[in-house]
Amino acid sequence: MGILIDSSVLITIERGRLEMEELFAQAPGEDWCIAAITAAELLVGFHRADLSMRDSRSQFIETLFRRLVVVNFDLPAARVYAKLSSQLASTGAPVGLHDLQIAATAIVRDDQIATLDRRSFPRIEGVRLFPLT
Repeated sequence: MGILIDSSVLITIERGRLEMEELFAQAPGEDWCIAAITAAELLVGFHRADLSMRDSRSQFIETLFRRLVVVNFDLPAARVYAKLSSQLASTGAPVGLHDLQIAATAIVRDDQIATLDRRSFPRIEGVRLFPLT
């Protein structure tokens, strides 16, 4: 069990509106991690950034990768993902593919999700949200 951090929280940290230590202090001793798709989202942001922003963004991302475990998307998560995707599609309210990968990863690992996205994640059955303060 741990806390899987969504990109919305990491972007808030990068923009200086939240300190990493502040976040960790909200649940000391917990295992803080990110999903592999979140790592990919951050790296896409690096590649799309203006050249003037790339150095600082690279430093931020590499610091995250040193401090947080990156959790792979594996077969058990893929099975949960497929079930959730099917359920949500049948309601006519699908969730984005990346958010669904994060949710499936968290469910399989019994992690909570630290996110500022209060639209998608609460609709996914089995997701436990970490109460950010």
